[in-house]
Amino acid sequence: MSAVTMRAVTQEAFGGPEVLRVREVPRPEPLPTEVLVRVHAAGVNPVDWKTRSNSGVAGVLGEPPFVLGWDVSGVVEAVGFGVTTLRVGDEVFGMPWFPRAAGGYGEYVTAPARQFAHKPGTIDHEHAAAVPLAALTAWQALMDTARVQAGQRVLVHAAAGGVGHFAVQFAKHLGAHVLATASQGHHMWLTGIGADEVIDYTTTPFEHSAADVDVVLDLVGDIHDNTSIRSLEVLRPGGLLVSIPTGVSPELAAAAQQRGVRVSSFLVEPDGPSLTRIANLIDSGQVEVAVAEVFPLEHAAAAHVRGEKGRTRGKLVLRIV
Repeated sequence: MSAVTMRAVTQEAFGGPEVLRVREVPRPEPLPTEVLVRVHAAGVNPVDWKTRSNSGVAGVLGEPPFVLGWDVSGVVEAVGFGVTTLRVGDEVFGMPWFPRAAGGYGEYVTAPARQFAHKPGTIDHEHAAAVPLAALTAWQALMDTARVQAGQRVLVHAAAGGVGHFAVQFAKHLGAHVLATASQGHHMWLTGIGADEVIDYTTTPFEHSAADVDVVLDLVGDIHDNTSIRSLEVLRPGGLLVSIPTGVSPELAAAAQQRGVRVSSFLVEPDGPSLTRIANLIDSGQVEVAVAEVFPLEHAAAAHVRGEKGRTRGKLVLRIV
């Protein structure tokens, strides 16, 4: 590619994975306070395939064409005027601009320097790219929304997934008693990363095994088996359900009020300082990053197909360099 263009996965229309195509597009240039990052790897998230098909944050991005992707790990190639936190050559990772377009499925991105953090030194770019959106979702939901305290009981649904496996580890780091739902094949692994109790949702209704829970992190929603509504049954009076994929419907809000519990919707934000704290946990060995599969940039459509099937342990990643 020339100095003014780059390769990126674009889509010209909403639709299935087949709409994703690698094209040559203009390379962005950093404005003041921004950095230009040469992307080595990009994470693939549920919001990506939902947006591709005209849900997710498609309403924010507008009509195609656009470039998906928010999770990136790479190297700073240029800095704009006013940048003081990063230098050319720094290895960084981040979730720039979310929910606005960031263009993570491309060779370069630009964003404000403070939306990035130094990449954990103990992991490669592919693992680092798996961190930002999923880990920040778990971190902000538990730390800022739920304000989890030591000794509380926290239930994490879909605990083996991208957000879930970080949530289990962060809740344990905060001193909580962690309950997790996952199929049987993930139980030993989840116990190893911090879950105190693991419930096989395929054989046992979780509300029959969990009780007196302070916080439920619902990563499933009411699209599947009324998970959000059923989760209200396990909360103790005054407990909190944080509903991420489907938000809080009027019916869920009414049911929570009737039971004397609280509900909250949630949307993750770019957060460089929190990524720095998360990077320190990774480098100290307190948090591990699970990557299920790495795809070359040209196989972004295959990554979406894999992701939409569900039941992935950890994250999917695109290798760009």
